[in-house]
Amino acid sequence: MDYQDIIKDWKQKKFKSLYWLEGDEDFFIDQVVNYAEHELLEEAEKGFNLTVLYGKDTDWSTVINACRRYPMFAERQVVVLKEAQAMRDLLKLEAYIDNPLSTTVFVVAHKQGKIDGRSKMAKVIKDKGVLLSTKKLYDNQLPAWTEGYVSSRGLAISQKAAILLVDHIGNDLSRIANEIDKLLVNLPEKKKIDESDIEKYVGISKEYNVFELQSALGQKNAAKVYKIIAYFAANPKAAPMQMMLPALYNYFSKMSLVFVVKGGEKEIASALGVHPFFVKDYIAAARLYGPEATDRAILLLHHYNLRSIGINDSGVEDGELMKELMYKIMA
Repeated sequence: MDYQDIIKDWKQKKFKSLYWLEGDEDFFIDQVVNYAEHELLEEAEKGFNLTVLYGKDTDWSTVINACRRYPMFAERQVVVLKEAQAMRDLLKLEAYIDNPLSTTVFVVAHKQGKIDGRSKMAKVIKDKGVLLSTKKLYDNQLPAWTEGYVSSRGLAISQKAAILLVDHIGNDLSRIANEIDKLLVNLPEKKKIDESDIEKYVGISKEYNVFELQSALGQKNAAKVYKIIAYFAANPKAAPMQMMLPALYNYFSKMSLVFVVKGGEKEIASALGVHPFFVKDYIAAARLYGPEATDRAILLLHHYNLRSIGINDSGVEDGELMKELMYKIMA
């Protein structure tokens, strides 16, 4: 069961006594907790029937006593335990979980990891309640997730706009969702988000960004590469060198895999961990560079990364270092 299934059940008035939310992706956990806290009860019911506790500020007996209370003037009460991973004696909740009160909806948010799946506690949770185990999405899953999130909000987004947004923000679903929600406010009449909207409302240039630099570099389009580098030199906050170099290193490292992966575009996309939208570009760039030049580019990026932090460098400005690096990669 994923977080959307839990919320769907709640909307249909289907409740379990326990919802244990754990794992490394906070966004999915936060979505369930937010709904439990703000939507499960009517406003008039919350005063008596909503209890929110924090693991670092409470103990197991307080939590169990809250869960064992009966609702007042309502069919059920809701108890939310946030930051459960910070609570001492967390395993002592097992006694209640094994025999929960049917009129209590107990929601536990256990972030930054999971309890031991071999433990008795884990077995009781699976037997008596709903377990949501979350994990970070792979980078190649982010554009599709972004498109799905936009769709769930009643809009569409172009593939390139989704990739541009993800490439700028990285693997942070909460930030991606927040930027999309801001776009919805600014685009009430529009049905599809495009790159111009991302540029205008998120503040990402559709022409001058690391994604476009990678693309130009992959094509050995020197004019475009130097144009982007000149823009970055004039606007250092737009893409600091220390942000660009890891992205380019990742790009050429993935390109190097094209030479060793057996199979077609589907297999290459899987091995590289990239969206299928990009695969043809990686293949074309690999053919243009060849394995030796690709390996040399990786070594150059490592060398210039050291220079950018002052190792074996006499204080050359970042803009000049990047121009020099681009020239050597494309040579």
